[in-house]
Amino acid sequence: MKLPQLDNLVKVDDDVTNDNYGHYPDRRPIESLMYYGLILVDKPAGPTSHEVVAWVKRILEIDKAGHSGTLDPGATGLLPMGLGEGTKALSVLLLGPKEYYALARLHAHVSTDRLQKVMSEFTGELYQRPPQRSSVKRVTRVRTVYEFDHLEDYDRLVLMRILCQAGTYIRKIIYDIGEVLSPGATMVELRRTRVSNLSEHDGFVRLHDLADAYQRYKESKDDEKLRRLVLPIERCLEGIRAVTVRDTAVDALCHGAPLAVPGVVALPKDLRVGELVGIYTLKGEIVGLGQAGMTKEEIEQNARGIAFVMKRLIMKPGTYPKAWRTKGEQAASVRVPVEVDLDRLESETDDF
Repeated sequence: MKLPQLDNLVKVDDDVTNDNYGHYPDRRPIESLMYYGLILVDKPAGPTSHEVVAWVKRILEIDKAGHSGTLDPGATGLLPMGLGEGTKALSVLLLGPKEYYALARLHAHVSTDRLQKVMSEFTGELYQRPPQRSSVKRVTRVRTVYEFDHLEDYDRLVLMRILCQAGTYIRKIIYDIGEVLSPGATMVELRRTRVSNLSEHDGFVRLHDLADAYQRYKESKDDEKLRRLVLPIERCLEGIRAVTVRDTAVDALCHGAPLAVPGVVALPKDLRVGELVGIYTLKGEIVGLGQAGMTKEEIEQNARGIAFVMKRLIMKPGTYPKAWRTKGEQAASVRVPVEVDLDRLESETDDF
């Protein structure tokens, strides 16, 4: 499997990887895939998102799993789920847009032309306050609607497509449209079809298919179906750019050390200071998320210095052998402008 985020990187040095350590993402043993996996769950109507996570843990007999972007019980569609340490990568999905198909019921008949005119006014930046039953802090915040399409209508039912920023409340948009139209409007159904770079074209996973695939693996060691349903966690990181590092740098990074210039093998040609990137091994495994402290030109021109500060660790320490030669510089001594607050993003995952 060739990861798109590893294409078009500029080499700053050459190195090779030792096949005795780590795994290429598409060749991970099932035991490792359960620790660094991604499932694009097709959430059914009825259960909460947390209940779906609990069911997946029970089906796969694992201890740790988590989801990105809560869907309310009545909503269906894409619920990205990370397995094991893969849960730490899910916050990146909140940087990308989300797509929904919503069915709304108008409380009175409204002409299509008038409805489309009002819908067009809800494209762009909107002020929203989360509803009372939301788990996030109820403060007014700005969210962006990128695309808002009227697909069809029948009687007082209207089918809409919305492409918007993470954390946008679709139910609130429909309610507000109803207020502008005067008669009012209510959301009847909601289905999410895209989260960042992941969409229905990647193939959603139904829970009974996942249970069947895992039982087949347990009984006959046939993992073909299970591998189709459980993807490498690296798939959810295609929305941010990548940096590759030497094998000898990996274990130090897993312990929280900053990435120094000698450990860098390849990086984006127009790297910006403060940019959030994925730090990868030469096999394409995600080590963690880092923030750039230098530009590409500065990394090429300097033999020493801190190139990246680790912001989120994903790979388990000990996956690669320890190869520390010096204590190195402390990340705390490097001042890097913060552009992305991952903790803040994770506090705003409710959207419905």
